[in-house]
Amino acid sequence: MNKIATYFKESYKELMEKVTWPTWQQLQQSTMIVIAATLVITALVAGMDFITNVTLKFIYNIF
Repeated sequence: MNKIATYFKESYKELMEKVTWPTWQQLQQSTMIVIAATLVITALVAGMDFITNVTLKFIYNIF
């Protein structure tokens, strides 16, 4: 039981003293980067899906 209490005490101490939290501005910048990357990747996947769809329809119409 002592090991569990020590674990929680050390975890709390690490959380309060060693962890550095981002500032509000850093958090906003990181969020915008994630949103932009998500939009770019989504556009790439949608483009590949469209091209594949058109190509397969063309091939199926030939046969």
